Amino acid sequence: MNTESKGVAVVTGASSGIGAVYADRLARRGYDLLLAARSRGAMCDLMRNLSVETGRQVQTLVADLTDSNDLAELERILREDAAITLLVNNAGMTSTAPLLNADVAEMSRMISLNVNALTRLTYAALPLFVLRGLGTIINIGSIVGVAPELFDGVYGGTKPFVLAFSQSLRKELEGTGLTVQAFLPGATASLEEGWYSGRTPAAGDCHAGGRHGRCSARRPRSRRICDDPRAPGCRPMADLRGRASSAAPQFVSRGAGSQVRDRSRSSVSAKC
Repeated sequence: MNTESKGVAVVTGASSGIGAVYADRLARRGYDLLLAARSRGAMCDLMRNLSVETGRQVQTLVADLTDSNDLAELERILREDAAITLLVNNAGMTSTAPLLNADVAEMSRMISLNVNALTRLTYAALPLFVLRGLGTIINIGSIVGVAPELFDGVYGGTKPFVLAFSQSLRKELEGTGLTVQAFLPGATASLEEGWYSGRTPAAGDCHAGGRHGRCSARRPRSRRICDDPRAPGCRPMADLRGRASSAAPQFVSRGAGSQVRDRSRSSVSAKC
């Protein structure tokens, strides 16, 4: 067990999926944690498990980052807590509806979470990081960041922003001692869709993808991303991985190893 702390890592969208995997890996590598997510129950279970298994200090903040008050509270913590050395901007949401069929209020909420919250939290964390000459920002984007035409509606616009913002920030912060990283995962499954819990979605209600050809997200059948090039209408994930590598070879990280992402909701609270 690693007893020396590397500081506090803040992970948003941390109750399950990619966020929970980051929390687990960071705790095992010597970071104390501040987990922020909307699902109190799942996040508190993770907190208890990681505290016991790693011996690290794990705190939680139950927050909906599309709520201005919840977002402001986390911004305040990032601005004031000098122990924080790493921020994982993982919280995000998707939509599979074509633009003309989408609820514009939900699209605005998506922009608020995928773009605005990520940007504001990054700016809140940076002053102390720069002052100390040490800190890491990890922004969770998507393979859609280099192929926005593969996803419908507004989502295909929010993820290129994450990549471009991260690249620009990395250039701006050269020589400060800070690290900025963008992680572009491929097709992933959500707990909402039942795949992770073991239910195989019905034929036709999702596209081919994920491991073993199981469905990885609900999408119109006419546009597919898949691992099996023999599947009708599929675009192999290998093509996208190549595009991501050529677009930002020094910048794209792969290795979180998760199949799901956090999608739960609640109100702000500092404790489980």
